[in-house]
Amino acid sequence: MKYRRLGKTELKVSVIGIGTWQFGGEWGIDFSQEEVDRVLAKAKELGINLIDTAECYGDHLSERLIGGFLKKDRREDWVLATKFGHHFHDKFTRTNDYSPEDVVKQLDASLQALQTDYIDLYQFHSGPDEAFDNDELWTMLDKQVQAGKIRHLGLSIAKNDNVHQTGSAPRVNAKTIQVVYNRLDRTPEEQVFPLCQQHDLGVLARVPLASGYLRGKYKPGAQFAPNDVRHNHDQERVHSLLSQVEEIQRSEVPDGVDMAQWALAWCLRHPAVTAVIPGCKSPEQVAANAKAADLASADHPQNI
Repeated sequence: MKYRRLGKTELKVSVIGIGTWQFGGEWGIDFSQEEVDRVLAKAKELGINLIDTAECYGDHLSERLIGGFLKKDRREDWVLATKFGHHFHDKFTRTNDYSPEDVVKQLDASLQALQTDYIDLYQFHSGPDEAFDNDELWTMLDKQVQAGKIRHLGLSIAKNDNVHQTGSAPRVNAKTIQVVYNRLDRTPEEQVFPLCQQHDLGVLARVPLASGYLRGKYKPGAQFAPNDVRHNHDQERVHSLLSQVEEIQRSEVPDGVDMAQWALAWCLRHPAVTAVIPGCKSPEQVAANAKAADLASADHPQNI
């Protein structure tokens, strides 16, 4: 495994992290505690130390499953990132609340679910600029940092061209940006990444496999099962994406290289990107994702 400095947090994180949206049940699979334990144990075995979750992956469900594992493990071995701003009501149904009063309650609920006294990275979760520009929110969060409940603040931007929030990160003492970035969506390269490099913000690339399309397993015309979240994607767009993937696999992926591993390493080669946080459904997928670290650049500016 390779490790990089996560911006001004100075945290040492594995270049491959664990994204945990799937633990909340919206991918179409209900995970047991035992299954989550196996996934995270395999991650630790392979040197992965970064877990990214959120308050609304289920109603703190993903956090509770992670907490169930952490209480049996060494908490200090992990860099734990979660988020605030949403309330889960049902699958794909959420309401937002970024008010300082509610966010404090969300923070305490996350700490309880995760069975920990502190969160390493607490991220503003896909909120609008109006909510972001509330100084009272950041004053309250700064107090939580001072109290030791939060080590560092970050932003998970909803639109991967949101330069307002990215450029304002230093003002609110946010030290990281989480953004959608993959070989099929390079938008952050245009404006967001230059700002991240300018302000020394750590970058977590989410959806690095483009919801699994970049695993290279599916051909144009593929049909997804009704319980697969991709079943509801616009079919014309799915066909277009899979056609692009087929061309990328033919023209860019070296012979004998697994496409998913190539796609993760492709993200990691950008000098702004600290780590990728792909989702995974099994220990086998964790192991496959971890191998992408072998393909990542050895001379990346953030390598430790």
